[in-house]
Amino acid sequence: MIYITEAPINTQEVIKAAQSDSAGAVNVFIGTVRNKTSERDVLRLEYEAYDAMAVKEMGKIIEQAKEKWAVQKYGIVHRKGILALGDIAVVVAISAPHRLASFQACQFVIDTLKETVPIWKKEVFKDGETWVSAHP
Repeated sequence: MIYITEAPINTQEVIKAAQSDSAGAVNVFIGTVRNKTSERDVLRLEYEAYDAMAVKEMGKIIEQAKEKWAVQKYGIVHRKGILALGDIAVVVAISAPHRLASFQACQFVIDTLKETVPIWKKEVFKDGETWVSAHP
């Protein structure tokens, strides 16, 4: 399961997509909208995406993860549009036979997603706004 949505993310649906009888671990990363960046008060985030390209790139990331770890199943869902404080922006769920591989693969997927996938984030503050580049 990989997709981009403007609707709130159903975290349980993403986790269920990653569950496998051959996996002893499902690792989940949930990215949420926080209220501060560099001591500036965040009002909201705005995400834009090139949907087709973003989904294709996330698929490539999963294939890379499968080459490095015994990834069984996975789910990746990213929001776009206007998100309020506390909203879930992204969910990544990865299953593997053992927990270490699941942890490592999940971290690789979210880190690489933030660096390479064409999803852009604008932070809106009380005193302005800024487009954010990837945080390696």
